[in-house]
Amino acid sequence: MRALRRRAGFTLIELLVVMAVLAILASMVAPRYLSRVDDARETVLRQNLVGLRTAIDQFYRDKARYPETLDELVAQRYIRAVPLDPITKRLDSWVLIPPKESAKGVFDVKSGATQRARDGSDYASW
Repeated sequence: MRALRRRAGFTLIELLVVMAVLAILASMVAPRYLSRVDDARETVLRQNLVGLRTAIDQFYRDKARYPETLDELVAQRYIRAVPLDPITKRLDSWVLIPPKESAKGVFDVKSGATQRARDGSDYASW
């Protein structure tokens, strides 16, 4: 009976071996997971830029002028909300490019991120 009680649990060495195996597996998976998160952020940024630029173009076609701000696109229901910049994680970091012929209005939108993308280009140049 006493020998049966002693064998009921795990030894410290067995627990350490299991923890070491789990640590090795986690160290192999973590870099792949983090690179996928970066890929997803870049994809979301590209989609947000396409959506904003499409809404600006539609606004111009309908009104024959560019919107004053991104909030005007929301107010006129061209977009539901100003999207979050996934790189800076902020709503107010978008860089608004005015049209060449006037200093007011929004002709184009770029990210306000200062980092570089995985392909080596600047996010701000997209």
